[in-house]
Amino acid sequence: MATMASVGSPRAAASVRSRGALSAGAPQGGTSWCCYPAVPPAQRKRNPATARRQPVFSATLLSLTLIVCFFTTTASAFQLPFFNNPTLGTNSTMSVQKYSLPPLPYGYDALEPAISRQIMELHHSKHHQTYITNLNAALATYATATAAGDIPTQLGLQQALKFNGGGHINHSLFWENLAPANSSDVKLATAAPKLAERIAETWGAEEKFKEAFAKALLGIQGSGWGWLVKMEGEGGRLAIVTTKDQDPVVGPGEVPIFGVDMWEHAYYLQYLNGKAAYVQNIWSVLNWKTAEERFLGTRADAFKTLKASI
Repeated sequence: MATMASVGSPRAAASVRSRGALSAGAPQGGTSWCCYPAVPPAQRKRNPATARRQPVFSATLLSLTLIVCFFTTTASAFQLPFFNNPTLGTNSTMSVQKYSLPPLPYGYDALEPAISRQIMELHHSKHHQTYITNLNAALATYATATAAGDIPTQLGLQQALKFNGGGHINHSLFWENLAPANSSDVKLATAAPKLAERIAETWGAEEKFKEAFAKALLGIQGSGWGWLVKMEGEGGRLAIVTTKDQDPVVGPGEVPIFGVDMWEHAYYLQYLNGKAAYVQNIWSVLNWKTAEERFLGTRADAFKTLKASI
């Protein structure tokens, strides 16, 4: 009996009427939302409770916008297929390309004594591979969530995509900006004349640049990376940039010229806590030829190595 009485209540009747109006088409006086009857715009009153929620809703929209911007930027660097897929947001099945470990352009022992064979083998075959494995798993889950319209799962994956995707980007660039010490590619003046000129214009001399770069590297608290970056939209201005953890350099107009890994797994087995010695020795195996190519090229040119790892 209680159920029957509630069904016959004015509140229930209003709900039924509004749903009927919504399904059949709202009257000309206004549009009906949810379980509220259609009301002409002139008669509508602002609900204080709704008004209080508006700033939260706006903040949520802003957060979503920033996340989408991040994913779009990263996808541009990764060439992630689901951002260009016309079925985005539908229930269709979405295929996701998988990334694989890119081969080194030299042997594991080629950078000795600056970087030992043991470190290179572990760093490349274990650490980098782990980032790729986790990235592929996150991308597959993200694609499934996107196809299902599962926004909470998509948002929950952003850190995994950023961390593991950044790890793949950073290491793919890192391997190519290193070269054996006996290679002609490690001589700045001859391997990168245009970049050497710009460095001199910016810092006054090669040694002053190296001092500034080393200071930035040794100033990183915890784990991170140091980068020489070209700003495309600012006349090719050079800047020294440090990033936390595996955050990649993928901002608009940012072209990574070369990077140095300052995670402990990059040096600790050989240098222990002697980070300064690692930083000093890294210059002997820095591939200035690759740095010159990135300096003279575009952002897309710098990230072409990622396409090769699909």
